[in-house]
Amino acid sequence: MFVMTIDQRGSRTVGDRVPELLATLRGIRTVLPFERSVGDEVQGLLDSPAEVVEAALRALRAGGWYVGIGIGSVERPLPSSPREAAGPALVQARLAVDRAKRTGERVALAVEYDGGPGLPGEGAAAASAAEAVLVLVGDLVRHRSAAEWRVLDALTEPGPRRQVDVAQSLGVTPQAVSQAILRSGRQEEQRGRDAAELLLTLAGRAVDGEPVPRVSGRG
Repeated sequence: MFVMTIDQRGSRTVGDRVPELLATLRGIRTVLPFERSVGDEVQGLLDSPAEVVEAALRALRAGGWYVGIGIGSVERPLPSSPREAAGPALVQARLAVDRAKRTGERVALAVEYDGGPGLPGEGAAAASAAEAVLVLVGDLVRHRSAAEWRVLDALTEPGPRRQVDVAQSLGVTPQAVSQAILRSGRQEEQRGRDAAELLLTLAGRAVDGEPVPRVSGRG
């Protein structure tokens, strides 16, 4: 199970942005939905690595959030609210968001892992590697310009979207669209997403006691 704890930065100066974040996270598939846990903090339980990656990058794009991802078990039966859930994954998510608050100018995201006693140690290495990849992709995402986001958002609208169609809808040249895509690092982001999803999958399998291929990096 993956638990995400996302805490607002500077709420005393910018006001409560929790409703804004909840709207940003709408549509993400969860086991227990994202909701306000305490103060200006949001928490949710997920079982899909792809959805974890999507939620993390949406929060980083929005800016002003500390993102903590905890990997581990959650006590059963599950309650109806993440506020009532318990287990190692919840503890690790708290440790992760607290560490994210100490990242300084670095991307404010951290991943913590608890596989439990006697389970494969490679799960911790996979979690550490997933954090490294998400930080790199998050840095790419947070430095995009508004013009680049307009192009990327237009490309992901429902239905087939050719670059020439996007250019026409935005009132720019196809060359401008192509340049925006290149500058945005769209291809690198997708590859990073795939890598982070794979690493989170490996860490999750380790929690379940499954064999995990060796992952280089610090565990």
